[in-house]
Formats: sequence, C-alpha cells, structure tokens
Amino acid sequence: MSARSALALAVEPSEQALAEDFKRAMRRLTSTVSIIATGVDGTRSGMVATAVSSLCTEPPSLLICINRTASLYQPLLANQRFSVNLLDATQNRLVGIFAGQLKGSARFEHGQWESADDLPYLSDAQATLFCSVDARLSYATHEVIVGRVEKSRVNERISPLLWQDGKPAQSCELIH
Repeated sequence: MSARSALALAVEPSEQALAEDFKRAMRRLTSTVSIIATGVDGTRSGMVATAVSSLCTEPPSLLICINRTASLYQPLLANQRFSVNLLDATQNRLVGIFAGQLKGSARFEHGQWESADDLPYLSDAQATLFCSVDARLSYATHEVIVGRVEKSRVNERISPLLWQDGKPAQSCELIH
C-alpha cells in the first residue's frame, strides 16, 4: 500500500461517522412539513414528511420519499393516489400525531380532515396537492415516488411550518 493510500484510509470516516455527519448536515436543511395521506376501502392512512419536493410544471409533478416500513407505504401503493398537505405554522400539534404518537385512522381525529374523490385532505392546510403515482424508484430503505398532480387547493395565508435542526421552525419574510 502506498503512503498516499494509507493516508486516504486514515482520513476517510467510517460508515457510522459518515452517517452521523450526514444527519448533522441535514439538520441544517430547512424543509416544509407535510402530511401525506391516502385511503383504501374507507381506511385512511397518513404520515408526516419533509422529503417532498416539486419536480416539474409540465406535467405538474412532485417527489415524495417514503420508507417501505412506514404504515402509509402499502396503502399508498394499493390506492395509487395520495394527497400532500403542506402544513401551516399553526398546525404544529399534528406533527407528533402523524409521526407515530397515534396509529392508523386515530390520527385523522385531529385536524380538519375532509375527503375529495375518496382521498383525505386537510382543509385548512396551506396547500393540498392531489396526486396519482406516476413513477417509482427504489433506493435503499425508501421508495421515491413521482406524484402527478391532478388538482390542488391553496389557502391565501402563507405561513409554512418548517422543520429545522430536528424541531419545528417558522419562516419570516425578509424586508428588502
């Protein structure tokens, strides 16, 4: 082994150290908090998510990332349709509920949930995007799902609930 190779091995972090460094870095990536929801045979499923991103406008589409062990995963694949509800800063209490404090349909006893075309949506969310599964990509423990937006609802107030450094945050408008 050359001196250069030995030095490279000594400086490269272990997988565990790399994972910890990655988590620390991602705590600096601020994201809007959403609730992804679907329904199958009258049973609603939902989870909180920050791994949601716009993809393109032609056709209108977005990406969501779901762990294949999440309770939402199988119902979403069965229905092939879902809503993405972008939370308002006042909806912080829903995060814990949809992150595991409650299970199954009990989660939907909290918040102002309605149904459109048999798809649950949060009527007072900042915005709701109604999507159909258009493509999927498996990667490690997760499924990256392309949702083609079929319709959307937008409330006028813009005050997103954000997630930063492992806790809720709120945006502020910068004055120019």
